Amino acid sequence: MARFVVLRSALLGSTGSVAAPVRLQQLASLLSLQRRHQNTAASTAANLDRILESPFPGETQIPNVSLTEYIWKDVDKWLSKPSVTCGTSGRTYTYGEARALSRRFANALLGECGLKRGDVVGLLLPNIPEYLIAIHGAIEAGIIVTFANPLYTADEVRRQFVNGSVRCSITIPQLLPIVTQVAPTIPDYKTTIVIGMDDHQPDGSLLSFKKLLIDSLPADIPKAHPDEIALLPYSSGTTGLPKGVKLSHRNLVSNLEQIQHPDVLLHRPTTETTQEVVLTVLPFFHIYGFNGILNPTAVFGMHLVSIPKFTPEDYLACIDKFKPTILFLVPSLLLFLASHPGVTKEHLSSIEKVVCGAAPATKNLIDKFKAKVDRDNINIRQGYGMTESSPVTLFAPKHIPRSKTGSCGQLVPLTQAKVVDLTTGESLGPHQSGELWVRGPQIMLGYLNNEEATQETLDSEGWLHTGDVAYYDDDEYFYIVDRTKELIKVKGNQVSPTELESVILQMPAVADVAVVGIPDLLAGELPRAFVVRRPDFPNVTESDIQQFVEPKVASYKKLAGGVKFIDIIPRNPAGKILRHELKVLGEKIPVQ
Repeated sequence: MARFVVLRSALLGSTGSVAAPVRLQQLASLLSLQRRHQNTAASTAANLDRILESPFPGETQIPNVSLTEYIWKDVDKWLSKPSVTCGTSGRTYTYGEARALSRRFANALLGECGLKRGDVVGLLLPNIPEYLIAIHGAIEAGIIVTFANPLYTADEVRRQFVNGSVRCSITIPQLLPIVTQVAPTIPDYKTTIVIGMDDHQPDGSLLSFKKLLIDSLPADIPKAHPDEIALLPYSSGTTGLPKGVKLSHRNLVSNLEQIQHPDVLLHRPTTETTQEVVLTVLPFFHIYGFNGILNPTAVFGMHLVSIPKFTPEDYLACIDKFKPTILFLVPSLLLFLASHPGVTKEHLSSIEKVVCGAAPATKNLIDKFKAKVDRDNINIRQGYGMTESSPVTLFAPKHIPRSKTGSCGQLVPLTQAKVVDLTTGESLGPHQSGELWVRGPQIMLGYLNNEEATQETLDSEGWLHTGDVAYYDDDEYFYIVDRTKELIKVKGNQVSPTELESVILQMPAVADVAVVGIPDLLAGELPRAFVVRRPDFPNVTESDIQQFVEPKVASYKKLAGGVKFIDIIPRNPAGKILRHELKVLGEKIPVQ
């Protein structure tokens, strides 16, 4: 309106009459100048908001189906082929068996177990072949699945299962004591299903997975809507305690479809005479293990071999016995294969393809592995993702140039990204580092019962603020260089500093504490605590604190990076811990 008034006064005299021709010429010049200014502003705005699109050509269509429908859509083509095998016990299921048993388990959950659509089931399981049957049976029944790390303590499992309103747990006899301790504390908890137990307990408190499958009767299984929640994994996100990540059927199906682009997909199709063999030890309770390994291998009819716990002997024995063609790794496992003297190029002779994720693998590490393999016909690729993105947002094409070694790849189809300056909020161009933001159909619905955390991570335009610092080159290959978020990654496992701090603060001797990750060659990072002693506890030691924390957390969360005592925790005016300063300080103060 202000511009209109200015232009009108230039055109009209004080009485409203038309101005002289000279005024009209001035007006024309003014309008021309204004249009040029508007065009320049629009162009500048477009340049400032640099949004990158996936470079992979063609149009990817996301099918409007549930995750279960998608997983089993081609199963009739390989019913007699092995689907999942335990590399240590040899226990295995064909695809025909896995499909039939998962349907029977869905019937049992809705029948004898008394669960209903929308209930939440908690899995506390290592990598065993029954994982595929249990998780897809539950999802087919319209039940939401949350999975927990089997290394968790009872307190850690309780926190997740109570927050997620778990109604039923599925576990094994070795982990049953934890579930037995946790179950009575969960409101409206119904029952526990045990894999590896032959019969139900007489009091009905424990149900046998095997007996449920045998006795299963057909039930009315309503078709799940793609926008319903299928999975509730827990992630610390960019900061704070672990939160339930709401992933819909559509989120998970979208990501499975996105990685099937012809320029990305790299495997031999399963036929009567051909089946790729995949070896992994990465946990199915991690989104990378579930929707990055377990589900894709089922969709493609591959033979997945896994072991419940990593030992060098078992892992190498599986390589020798099953002759895998594909390995899924994290950098620490890639380092083991590249540097362990017991691993020879003969061990790795069957390997054709390697996928590495969960943390960046450096060019030097990849080159070291290639030197161990000692041949050129091996394809090594990296990807990038988060629990909040189902997980893949970046993945290397199947013919990645050698000059891009170390890159986590390019945007998968239907995915956008921008790199945002941490200070100005401006989206940056090539070779400029900033926070990576991503957007696409695989991005979560939000965090469970935590709108504040959702809004901090997922903005109103659908951008997921990853908390990772990245840059892209002129060919739009991305490189992850740092993290703005507090999360510590130990061998690919997420460790929340906030969670460890809350445990340490339970000690009467501790006045204040901050936990940061410190670099480690094998683990990637290790948690280190900076502790302020209370004046009346001057003699508390590093060992005292480590021994207090150890029984309360999973093994990878232990303070393996040590404890350092300082006078004050550095914080900003809002009270937020300045973790970067602590990392710098840690280099100067020896562990006491």
